[in-house]
Amino acid sequence: MSLTAGSRPDGTRPPSAVEEPVAAVGTAVLTRHVPGKARRTGRVPFRVRLRRDRTLILMTLPVLVLLLVFNYVPLLANVIAFQDYDPYAAGNGITAVFHSPWVGMEQFARMLHDPPCWDSVRNTIVLFLLQLVLFFPVPIVLALVINSVIRPRVRAVAQAIMYLPHFFSWVLVVTVFQQVFGGAGIIAQTVQNHGWSGFDLMTNASLFKYMVVAQAVWKDAGWGIIVFLAALSAIFTDLYEAAAMDGAGRRRRMWHVTLPALRPVIALLLVLRVGDALSVGFEQYLLQRDAVGVGAAEVLDTYVWNMGIQNGDFSYAAAVGLVKGLIGVALVLGANKFAHLLGEQGVYKK
Repeated sequence: MSLTAGSRPDGTRPPSAVEEPVAAVGTAVLTRHVPGKARRTGRVPFRVRLRRDRTLILMTLPVLVLLLVFNYVPLLANVIAFQDYDPYAAGNGITAVFHSPWVGMEQFARMLHDPPCWDSVRNTIVLFLLQLVLFFPVPIVLALVINSVIRPRVRAVAQAIMYLPHFFSWVLVVTVFQQVFGGAGIIAQTVQNHGWSGFDLMTNASLFKYMVVAQAVWKDAGWGIIVFLAALSAIFTDLYEAAAMDGAGRRRRMWHVTLPALRPVIALLLVLRVGDALSVGFEQYLLQRDAVGVGAAEVLDTYVWNMGIQNGDFSYAAAVGLVKGLIGVALVLGANKFAHLLGEQGVYKK
């Protein structure tokens, strides 16, 4: 039952009247109609949201400034890919952009007839595929193993041990592998002490691609575990209990409950990984480039550095980097579209 005020004599209400609760008597709610008060649409004005969220905006402002300065402003320098850029054409490198001659697509045509560039592309693709097959599943498996441990203290210690190498620099990671697998490393010296001939895996060009994947697994697998453990913690325990009551064992519960819950996260990370396919690393390969040779360790990132910084061919390096970036964007969009076809959200919704 509703007792209202502000109605017309014929029982109708004014168009702009809204019903406001006044009091409740038992199961009856006493309301009144306020003429001239429009119904709310649920949309908060921009000025209200700005005043409400000003603290959060101020907190994120430094991050936005850093992102703008180091990620978006440098994009303007891609113009030198269409020039024969000479940093000494003017008083400084910035104004030299306006004094360097335009060459159009000459730098991009040069890429098509540059064998070292294609060698770096081949090495980059091979290393990406190896990392996708050998490295990408490792955090998923480790997260499932850690999540199956019952004792919380054991889980915390195992996660901390696996997560610690993420904070090591690549210089330290390569040094550790050198001390273990190098010619003067622990394994080689132990083998020699038992009468066998020594070896040096860190200078073996044919095994280099597997060594860098092993380094990436040791360094960053613990970082990926965090993402998957967060997804596992969001799974309702009722699902496991219901599956157990239906007779599902541990393997079937993992297959029908755990993996479907991880599928959206796996799809998202896979899309991001495919988009980063041409950026397999820089510092890791640059540190080991001289030990195994250019043919084994030259990837696109080190090739751009070598051509632009060492050789001073800035325009050609910018052209290679621009093509690499455009291909990366296309790979992200293509992988995200494929995720949509599989019913997953991907990086963004449809």
